[in-house]
Amino acid sequence: MSESEVLERLDETVAAWDNGFGIWPQMTTSDRIAKIELVVEKLLEKRQVMIDVLMLEIGKNYVDAASEIDRTITFIRQSITLLKSSTPQKKTYGTTITYTSLLPIGIILSLGPSNYPLNETYAMILPALLTGNTVIMKIPAVGGLVHLLTIDIFNSILPKGTLSFISGGGRVTCPPIMLTGKIDGLAFIGSSKAADSLIKTHPEPHRLKVFSQLEAKNMGIFFADGIEEGLNEAVKGSFSYNGQRCTALKILWVPRGGREVFERLFKEKVEGLKVGLPWDGMDVNEPSDITPLPPGRVEYMKELIDDAQSKGANIYGGEIVGGSESRLMKPAVVFGVEEEMRLWEEEQFGPIAVVKYYEDLEEVLEYGKVGKYAQQVRKCLTIFKLLSSLSNSNTARFDHCSGFDFHERG
Repeated sequence: MSESEVLERLDETVAAWDNGFGIWPQMTTSDRIAKIELVVEKLLEKRQVMIDVLMLEIGKNYVDAASEIDRTITFIRQSITLLKSSTPQKKTYGTTITYTSLLPIGIILSLGPSNYPLNETYAMILPALLTGNTVIMKIPAVGGLVHLLTIDIFNSILPKGTLSFISGGGRVTCPPIMLTGKIDGLAFIGSSKAADSLIKTHPEPHRLKVFSQLEAKNMGIFFADGIEEGLNEAVKGSFSYNGQRCTALKILWVPRGGREVFERLFKEKVEGLKVGLPWDGMDVNEPSDITPLPPGRVEYMKELIDDAQSKGANIYGGEIVGGSESRLMKPAVVFGVEEEMRLWEEEQFGPIAVVKYYEDLEEVLEYGKVGKYAQQVRKCLTIFKLLSSLSNSNTARFDHCSGFDFHERG
């Protein structure tokens, strides 16, 4: 879409909001819920074709593709149930009486990811819609086809402009929208660099409400007495959906004394992963563990592997399957990553398991403390220190920590 076409869609969304006096924001909560429930019914009618599209476009195996659709429907229904039970809260503090209720904030610009294009995007926009906001959604360049199946559903049920769709390059479509100053909230999943750049284009960033889910370098930590017990979790955490998950294990910390045992057993587990196409094994319910990657990802994986190998790491696997132009690669393991390697800090977001050997748990704690992606790190590391003191603890895993508790997604 051109800049003028994108701004036309924005105008429709602005008109639907109408400073909070539009049809959708003024609709009762029960009426909005009824509309979204109709959307759910129509989405279920397209369940199988959406599964097929996820397999064909983003290489998700059929089990994971079906799970994404079903989890999305479950999430919407749970959101509706929660909203139905949410009533205005009245509290008294001395002579002061407060009333708290859910109200819309305005016009939301949403940018979802390519790895979970339906689930993650709907997890952002559906609560916003249910509470009366209007949304303009940027369809991802990869993973966008599933949204093309849903546009007519939303347009036929919701008032015009309540949910508008735009497509095209992010640098072309989104900055002009932000520059208008008409966006009240940004719902963004992607890289911190892209998020920072987009936020800065808003003329009044101090009033922009931001919900962002960015890159991570989640740690999987083995304790000395639990090498074998943690292997299955480490392999699953590293390679589920090719490692293309925000909550994937991005770096495994292994006691140096257990190096020989770990490498031997971990290689055996990785060798057992099935590499193939998304629909392979459908008839016997044995899906591929590793499937083709999006354009450009194989090249990036090779860059990271070559960098680590040139600086002393040992590499296992990572071969390309099907010729030099193929986007299907065997899972790789980088043993002995060090601080000077790109994989020490860069999020691989692909089928590479990164292994760091440590002598003392303080090394692990220090990585968590100084890592640029740490969130609520004090709480995470306090819990880790507690776990490491328990004799029956074999492994620990830390994903994002946000709010008041651990938050896992993907």
